[in-house]
Order: sequence, then structure tokens, then C-alpha cells
Amino acid sequence: MQSSWYATDLTLPFLPSPSPRMTSACHRKCVPPHYKEAELSKGESVCLDRCVSKYLDIHERMGKKLTELSMQDEELMKRVQQSSGP
Repeated sequence: MQSSWYATDLTLPFLPSPSPRMTSACHRKCVPPHYKEAELSKGESVCLDRCVSKYLDIHERMGKKLTELSMQDEELMKRVQQSSGP
């Protein structure tokens, strides 16, 4: 069996990057539309950290699940080819 980093490494490039959507969603959720200060408040910073962490966690889970499904498909294809052999 291949190591999990290898399987994830094969799948993640095919997943869209969470960055643009994550940036927009977390900014909307955590930062008010009208800035009062140039720096983030502690609450805004904590909110952004949690939001980004959730997005990255979900992105990683999706990559692992897609890798798992892909490996199952490959195994099924091998069995089909073997059973319908020459």
C-alpha cells in the first residue's frame, strides 16, 4: 500500500485551490466592511485563524476522500479486466 502523502500528493493538484474562495469567505465573515484601524483586532485575527483552519481541513479531507475513491475505482477496473480476460 502506498503512503498517504503519496496518494494525497497525486490528488491535491487536481483540486481547485481553496485560496480565493477561502480568502473571500473568511474576510466577509471576520472583517467588517468599514475598517476603523489599519491592524486586525484580536477578535478578527482569531476569527480568521479559525476560518482558514476549517477551510484547509476540509480541503485536506476532500483530497483524501477523492484519493480513496480513485483507488477504489482503479481496483474495480483491475477486477473487471481480470474477469473479462482473453
